[in-house]
Amino acid sequence: MKRILMLVGDFVEDYEAMVPYQTLLACGYHVDTVCPGKQPGETVATAVHDFEGHQTYSEKPGHAFRITASFDGIDPPTYDGLLIPGGRAPEYLRLDVDVLRLVRAFAESGKPIGAICHGIQILTAADVVAGYRLTCYPAVAPEVRAARGEYVAPADTFDNAVVDRRLVTAPAWPAHPAFLRAFMKLLEG
Repeated sequence: MKRILMLVGDFVEDYEAMVPYQTLLACGYHVDTVCPGKQPGETVATAVHDFEGHQTYSEKPGHAFRITASFDGIDPPTYDGLLIPGGRAPEYLRLDVDVLRLVRAFAESGKPIGAICHGIQILTAADVVAGYRLTCYPAVAPEVRAARGEYVAPADTFDNAVVDRRLVTAPAWPAHPAFLRAFMKLLEG
């Protein structure tokens, strides 16, 4: 059974955590969810981001998302891939040196990494996107370019995913079908 590590924090985007977590479990993967400073059984708050015709997304309270493993006990070689959802959590998780060290360990190992929406902020902060083509929520594009990545604009419907070698990225939760299909293909490839 392939093992996936999912990195979350308070105010992770609800759909970007819940849907991939449940989909991967339903497809037979083992998924551990971790958050710095939280222990198994504790939860993070989620936020639902929606596209309602405003200049940016709206935000509503989401669910309590359960942590299943201890961040401090993570052993990257025991996992087959890393998944990083978006929301507001990445903007502060990227400031944690242990988070960046963990992401670099996955990048250096060549294992699949999936990041969606603002989750790409963690990849740029970890300095692992140079020379890669990737997509993200448009507000994160300047960070991708500053980190020497090649930004690919999302489709008008935000339903596309971009795969470059071991990295799969997507702009937001409407891309789940393409994003998860590509991530699972990398895991099985």
